Amino acid sequence: MLKQNVYFRTILFSIVFFTFLFLPAGSFNFCEAWIYFAIFFGSTFFINGYFLKRDPELIERRLNTKEKEKEQKIFQTISGGTFFVGLLVLPGLDYRFSWSDVPLYIVLVADIIILIGFFIVFLVFKENSFTSAIIEVSENQNVISTGPYALVRHPMYTGAIFIILFTPLALGSIWALIPSISIIIFIVLRLLNEEKILLKELNGYDKYCKKIRYHLIPHIW
Repeated sequence: MLKQNVYFRTILFSIVFFTFLFLPAGSFNFCEAWIYFAIFFGSTFFINGYFLKRDPELIERRLNTKEKEKEQKIFQTISGGTFFVGLLVLPGLDYRFSWSDVPLYIVLVADIIILIGFFIVFLVFKENSFTSAIIEVSENQNVISTGPYALVRHPMYTGAIFIILFTPLALGSIWALIPSISIIIFIVLRLLNEEKILLKELNGYDKYCKKIRYHLIPHIW
């Protein structure tokens, strides 16, 4: 039942995703979008398939996307809407009206960095079975300080930022960097709010923060 639910959601999401990408473009000749779509959903299906076999509890936990905190609900709504409109519709319009001229090598480099972002997410899932789609502290949850968590406190967000920041360039759009950066700002605000909750509810998180100083980027922040 879990497997069917996950793949049904993923296929439905891919249809919506595809529509938001190609309808504004007005053409199926949007080559950058085809490559991006293949990378995004190839990675998504691989990650889902891997953890459905090895850690179904993680996948089940991530199906819950309803935030409990008021601030997180706001961040989720705004960033989600901006993702679809700003990172999918805008590049499609950019392609249709030729607003940007992004060289092919930059598009391909951006695609590689997006793959790295998904790989970071994969490593986070392997290391932390309690990785949730919402901000919550589960029963028996422990502080994880190994793997990518030995470098930064929020490696999941690091991977997500790689994906979000380079999506516009992978789709050949300079203008879409504006909503991309705005989403990253909301991710940082979400992160800071999440830390307040973890400090309050997750035993040992304060000691972990003293040990690991960096939030997203080693030696920077």
